[in-house]
Amino acid sequence: MSVSRRLVASRVALVTALASLAPLTAGAATGTPGAASTDAQVPLTAAEVRRVDRANARITLRHEDMRHLDMPPMTMVFAVADPAMLEGLSPGMAVRVRVERREGGLVVTRIEPVRP
Repeated sequence: MSVSRRLVASRVALVTALASLAPLTAGAATGTPGAASTDAQVPLTAAEVRRVDRANARITLRHEDMRHLDMPPMTMVFAVADPAMLEGLSPGMAVRVRVERREGGLVVTRIEPVRP
């Protein structure tokens, strides 16, 4: 396995491990284990749509740094909170997204197309 493939595999493993800790750490600020964050606490992140999977309510995004999740820029697949959010999206579109930890996974809870 090449060094770059090992690096990508390590990054994916780290993101997966961090996501599994979400229920334990999400409520740390409020003292409530697994508490969900409010919209005001979670910033929007610039991203580019790479793939839209309407059948499985998933979207592949190439996103910028998500500091609130301690996640560097990368391309990855996310579940969406509401499949209707995928309507009108297509590969190549610039968007701003809100991604939150929910039930041990990462979920897109808001998508805004960026107007040119």
